[in-house]
Amino acid sequence: MELENLTIGQIHQGLIKKDFSALELCRSYLDRIKKKDKAISSYLTVSENLALSQAEEVDKMINLSSEIPLLAGVPCAIKDNILVKDLKCTASSKILENYIAPYDATVIEKLKQEGVIILGKTNLDEFAMGSSTENSAFGPTKNPHDLKRVPGGSSGGSAAAVAADLSSFALGSDTGGSIRQPASFCGVVGLKPTYGAVSRYGLISLASSLDQIGPLAKTIEDAKIIFNAIKGKDLLDSTSAEVQSSSHLITQSIGDLVIGVPKEYFIKGMDPEVEKVIRGAIKKYEEVGAEIKEVSLPHTEYALPCYYIILPSEASANLARYDGIKYGYSERARSKGILDIYFSSRGEGFGEEVRRRIMLGTHALSSGYYEAYYLQAQKIRTLIKEDFNNAFKTVDIILAPVTPTPAFKLGEKIDDPLSMYLSDIFSVAVNLAGLPALSLPVGKIIDKDSGSELPLGLQIIGKPFEENKILEVGALFEQ
Repeated sequence: MELENLTIGQIHQGLIKKDFSALELCRSYLDRIKKKDKAISSYLTVSENLALSQAEEVDKMINLSSEIPLLAGVPCAIKDNILVKDLKCTASSKILENYIAPYDATVIEKLKQEGVIILGKTNLDEFAMGSSTENSAFGPTKNPHDLKRVPGGSSGGSAAAVAADLSSFALGSDTGGSIRQPASFCGVVGLKPTYGAVSRYGLISLASSLDQIGPLAKTIEDAKIIFNAIKGKDLLDSTSAEVQSSSHLITQSIGDLVIGVPKEYFIKGMDPEVEKVIRGAIKKYEEVGAEIKEVSLPHTEYALPCYYIILPSEASANLARYDGIKYGYSERARSKGILDIYFSSRGEGFGEEVRRRIMLGTHALSSGYYEAYYLQAQKIRTLIKEDFNNAFKTVDIILAPVTPTPAFKLGEKIDDPLSMYLSDIFSVAVNLAGLPALSLPVGKIIDKDSGSELPLGLQIIGKPFEENKILEVGALFEQ
């Protein structure tokens, strides 16, 4: 039995029937990480001792009772910007290279209560700033489908770990597409929940009005199980909200489903092969009885520039705490005064992309420019949200591409920030509007040069707090 291929439901049944123990399953994953991850580099830290002790606890639980939580004994990986007590949490930055998390993030507390096994922490773009996981201070992660290509970003390590069967599932964070884009590039399911559906307490902040934690998984069912375990109101995060559970199919039948397809998302410059696969996936919904309706999101063209003003502005404020004084990397010993400590610590501790965005954000928030940039971007954000509200008056869900291209080659865009930012053109509007969205694998493109099969994801966008609906619509495609 290939233990690493099992879904959460299959792991649960196998543990209950004692086909294998939690310890055997955990060791199987740890052995696979040792053999395979040198080539992929999806993990920054492998927490072998923690994982084995958690597995032993689950086996004790099984010996005492036949009833265990659904996630008990399931091995997972955690993006290295989410705090796990007593493990390193670096955010892939030299400035936090030796930082040990003093407490668990709320999502980690919830997963530990369920009895999951934490295999380790995964690689990401530094402070989640990037679309390729090449901005990591500890080296890039590679795409398991083609090691010469990127896994996407910023949750590239999490997506690659799931795609390569180096974890059963993983947690990532999505600020402008950082779960959905790597899920698409790596051929796994990625769910970006509604803003506030999952607590952000214990997530290293990038842009506080955009960040959201979510799952990367092998199947829709697995993503749903993980989401239901981590969602909900948290007193430690004032922006979090209670989410109603719903296990029944929301639409009475597929024939009642009205699907919107935004005309602005099929644009010039999009890879024609990508368009063909996405339109083919939409066609399948039409063939089983759903009504397909063209909708307009007229302010789509402003989403990317709007996002790249709001995100750096919030990031520049959030990253001010890394000053070389309180914690993290410090140049105190070689500095002559307080300002010198700030400049030296931040200049050497932060990577190029992080410094670029801090400068962009500080400029956008500065006196004389605030009204022209940040305030204007917030007004555009309101219009983008209204576009979605208007579209959802006539449709149940919206289908769109996740990215304009399949996974690109390592090094292809790293020296061209604008080209890299365009990778997020179809994903950032969802974060600006605070909506839930899913990346679902729907096809592959064959690379003519290497013969590699490059996965592609379909983006399923829903109304606020209708995660179950978009998951159900995704499950219809899987079936």
